Amino acid sequence: MNPVNSVLITGANAGLGREAARQLAGISSIEKIYLACRSKDKALAAKAALERETKRSIFEIILMDVSDPSSVRGAVAAMKKPVDALLLNAGGMGGRSSNAMTTHGVTSIYAVNVLGHVVLVDEMLERQLITSTVVYAGSEAARGIPKMGVPRPALRSATVDEFRAMADGRTFTESSDPMEAYAGIKLTAALWMSSMARKHPHLRFVTMSPGGTTGTNGMDDLPFLKKLFFKHIGGVLMPMLGMMHGIEDGAKRYVDALLDPKFESGSFYASAGEAAVGKLVDQATLFPTLGDPLVQDNANLAVHQIVTVQAS
Repeated sequence: MNPVNSVLITGANAGLGREAARQLAGISSIEKIYLACRSKDKALAAKAALERETKRSIFEIILMDVSDPSSVRGAVAAMKKPVDALLLNAGGMGGRSSNAMTTHGVTSIYAVNVLGHVVLVDEMLERQLITSTVVYAGSEAARGIPKMGVPRPALRSATVDEFRAMADGRTFTESSDPMEAYAGIKLTAALWMSSMARKHPHLRFVTMSPGGTTGTNGMDDLPFLKKLFFKHIGGVLMPMLGMMHGIEDGAKRYVDALLDPKFESGSFYASAGEAAVGKLVDQATLFPTLGDPLVQDNANLAVHQIVTVQAS
């Protein structure tokens, strides 16, 4: 694998993406950091702040809305040179409804967490604009967090159609728990990444969960009571109970995944225990379905069928 000297980060103007950019800029071998953001004003503010904090002028803005494939394609088409690594950080709950639909025929939560990132990786592969590593922001929710009230996603058959149903609004209804929808979609993404690792062995594809992290905007779209628990009450109590950690620790997981080859291609790393912090392990040791090549390839085929449909 090529060394990592340049990184493109989606969702880079705030939260974990911004903190990862700050930490990466503190590493002398990192020569360029691309801040991929939806809002020009927010991107400019983040760039200015990062330059002040790090005393380095290595940041460049790429305007990109990962929930909109056409925005992603346009941004990639304008790129002039390859990037060593991608940090697919943008995500979240995608709105207050589990099945709010976009014009692309998928739910909002799927669009922001998966669709745009699949298009981004494919476009960069086609144009030979990625040289080393792709890191996707996973979540312990993909294997369930019972202590936090998040059950393991239920796969009945793990067929291509089942994975498509998670994206197109058939699996999760308006009354579904947004956390269950989020868990299923994060599972789909982790499986997609593992399949891509086998199909593109010249690159490293790693899914890394930042863990339960305070100080992010990922829970802002949850219903009021869930948001109150996970972001406000939980944001205070859970760190005290050893179930969440700070944004610096979450972003450090990303940085390690990008730069440390001990994190193997095709694997999904997240916390070992019932909480969403602590020692990192390959999640296939806890949820064997994650390591099944057939299931991985079914998820990959499903996400690419959806990309093909929305592009036609």
